[in-house]
Amino acid sequence: MNHPHNIYAVLLTLLFAASAGLVGSFALMKRMLLAGDVISHLALPGLGLAFMLHFHPLLGAACSMLLGTLLIAQLQKQTGLATDAAIAVVFAGALAIGAALTPEEDLVDALFGKFQPLSFFTFAIGLLAILLIILFIFRFKDELVLSLFSPELAAATGVKLDRLNLYFLLIFSLVVLIGLRFMGALLAGSLIMLPAATGRQLSNNLSGFLWTSSMAGIIAVALGLITSNYVFRGLSLGPAATMVAAALFGVSLLRKPA
Repeated sequence: MNHPHNIYAVLLTLLFAASAGLVGSFALMKRMLLAGDVISHLALPGLGLAFMLHFHPLLGAACSMLLGTLLIAQLQKQTGLATDAAIAVVFAGALAIGAALTPEEDLVDALFGKFQPLSFFTFAIGLLAILLIILFIFRFKDELVLSLFSPELAAATGVKLDRLNLYFLLIFSLVVLIGLRFMGALLAGSLIMLPAATGRQLSNNLSGFLWTSSMAGIIAVALGLITSNYVFRGLSLGPAATMVAAALFGVSLLRKPA
């Protein structure tokens, strides 16, 4: 674990957890938490093609997730479907195509991820992506909140709602993409959903919500890394971190509502 490439992987995973908590907080308020699970499945067709044609899996995943996200946004705009309905339509097709294309020997890694050392270049790219996510959240925080509670007022003040929703979907997909490497397509969305639910249970204001969600994600990944490396060595990080995140949410339920 002390090798620099391992340290890069640990740092990037913890930063991913922090950014996932931030994005998950707004996803919860937008009632699209389950979209994290669904959007992660949009990566499956790209992963399958990458394994078949022997190019970088994350490149394939990025392409299919970008296409899927744009298709969701277009469906939402053209048909008036709710976000969750548009996501469900695209999800069903992506899951079937991905399962058909992904070679059987690579399917487990594609679904559950694999914690691997990172080169400095890969770490730097991931770090830039995470900084972009955090910058977006804090730059558009007020617009996102206003669009949630009063879309009409947001539009009247000059907020382009369609554009803002598209940007958020792309940022949402970027978080999932980063998580794919460590958590896999099945569990990448879990660190968007569970820490946000924990943060909502433990906080009474927006700042506290964002901070608590991020910390819950970081704690889940840190304890997941310890569990998968030192307690149950055969356990992958994805299931370990998800179980810890679920346990944290269970503990948060002990808090009495204010």
